[in-house]
Amino acid sequence: MNMQNLMAQAQKIQREITAKKEELEKTEFVGKSEWVEITYTGSKEVKSVKITKEGPISEEDKEILEDMYLIASKDALLKISKAMNEKLGQYAGALDGLM
Repeated sequence: MNMQNLMAQAQKIQREITAKKEELEKTEFVGKSEWVEITYTGSKEVKSVKITKEGPISEEDKEILEDMYLIASKDALLKISKAMNEKLGQYAGALDGLM
């Protein structure tokens, strides 16, 4: 493979990676637990937090609510990681032969 073809292939892969990253950054990921729903963007910014528990919240419920927030947050971040691996994982070794 000549250097010009190699560079063209590397640029094509870079454009594809950039397009997929931009697509992921615009995607919303919702993490849920029993009492909380958190929406993140693909760039891992919190977009919204909703408390889904109805009725009054007792002092004991506050601790549970904090745990539910963590669970929902981890759920959303896990979804982002999974989507990134699905969309960008194919490129993990692609640049090895080009460098």
